[in-house]
Amino acid sequence: MDTWSDLGNWWRGELEGDSAYHDVVAPLLLEALVAQAGTRYLDLGCGEGRVMRELQARGVDVVGCDLNHDLLSAAADPGPVVQCRLPDLGWARAMSFGGAYASLVFEHLVDLRRVFEEVARVMRRGGVFAAVMNHPFYTAPQSGPIVDPTDGELFWRWGDYLSGGTTSEPAGEATVAFSHRSLSKLLNTAADAGWILERMIERAVVGDDPLLAPQSEIPRLLAVRWRKP
Repeated sequence: MDTWSDLGNWWRGELEGDSAYHDVVAPLLLEALVAQAGTRYLDLGCGEGRVMRELQARGVDVVGCDLNHDLLSAAADPGPVVQCRLPDLGWARAMSFGGAYASLVFEHLVDLRRVFEEVARVMRRGGVFAAVMNHPFYTAPQSGPIVDPTDGELFWRWGDYLSGGTTSEPAGEATVAFSHRSLSKLLNTAADAGWILERMIERAVVGDDPLLAPQSEIPRLLAVRWRKP
């Protein structure tokens, strides 16, 4: 798709039809972020403002930004929100936030270097940046599970893990692009922008689906927290 603004209805349907975001993704983000009341945070790709509402209920000040106007309209209830195309944060003053976070956003951004640089620019010293994303094991082109037909043992095909690249997945009647980069590429890009790694969490997503039970030892999500020195 040319713009995320075309995918709002698809994203709503994804969240409404899958409890994993509420049960796994959002709690994982909050675990990584460790938000502090009285600190102003920036929600990158806030969508409908689900995480914003959770944080504001805890006394945390949050400003959301997203490209999709319809999703922002829903997020304006907790508000305030800004319409923008990431990684452009030119609307925000330097050192105006004490923290930032992104949930399932990194894999849809091509220029991750600029994301880290822009967030560093608007972040005060000592501020944190947390992100939850699909694990790089999953986003690599041609990667996926393989089951041995003889004994049912599960293996993982790495695909083009080291090469990077972009894949397209169905999104309703359209497609959504996923940008893959290896774990080392992700961490080194953040380090080059001056971020210090504080915590990294890998988590499987199994739920009640018996088809996913064999993948209980395969990381599906990655959460990372960095700090600006």
